[in-house]
Amino acid sequence: MTDKIKIKDLEVYARHGVFPEENKLGQKFLISAALSVNTRKAGKTDDLASSVDYGGICRFIDSYMKTHTYKLLERAAEELARELLLRTAHLEKIALEIKKPWAPVGLPLKTVSVKIKRRWHTVYIALGSNIGERKSYLDGAVRALNQLDDTEVIKVSSYFETAPYGMTEQADFLNACLMLRTLSEPQELLEALMEIEQAAGRERTVHWGPRTLDLDIIFYDDRILETENLCIPHVEMHKRQFVLEPLHEIAPYKRHPVYGKTVREMLADVQE
Repeated sequence: MTDKIKIKDLEVYARHGVFPEENKLGQKFLISAALSVNTRKAGKTDDLASSVDYGGICRFIDSYMKTHTYKLLERAAEELARELLLRTAHLEKIALEIKKPWAPVGLPLKTVSVKIKRRWHTVYIALGSNIGERKSYLDGAVRALNQLDDTEVIKVSSYFETAPYGMTEQADFLNACLMLRTLSEPQELLEALMEIEQAAGRERTVHWGPRTLDLDIIFYDDRILETENLCIPHVEMHKRQFVLEPLHEIAPYKRHPVYGKTVREMLADVQE
């Protein structure tokens, strides 16, 4: 998205800083924001409801900065960006800068600032269960994901009965996929998924073994990421029919950022 509405150097008198006198006396801050929003509909209709009210955004920034106190500019920027994304319709991404003129560092300087970019992310998650009340475990996972902070479940596939993968001497699985929007970063989301699994009694004792609940990040936007405990896109997803079938139901034309194939094409390859 290239459309942006920009606010530059909004002056706010607020109380943020490490030193007690900063929190008590306050000082001037300059706040700039680049708001990523699709302005096409507003441009065609002349309707403010189809865009972002920058006057309202300015008033909210002024109020928020004055009614909260943080030690660090980093924290002030993080919380302000979060609140703006949560409460502003049509806002998909924000680049936010908070400047602190004449910061008390004991040396002459013009300004210190923190600049961050935050956005809504689209994530696809695979769900599976083959122990006990399988449907109840999947239903509970969908509810738990929808209740996470800064997260909303958008679509959920049907539940598919599938044979086990890898270790075949176990009960059949019930599998599904869902799409959600979140402000969480991949590692933060992974930690939340592991907590939901643990709450459902998940035990990681046998690789590919039976489980009450399995939650895997399949896609996270179009990001390609590999860490010690997380690989995005999921490293085996293009080979797994039990992932591709439910994913195809909700996102047939989602394209794999490494292989370049759509979910529909990958499913056809596996079925062949």
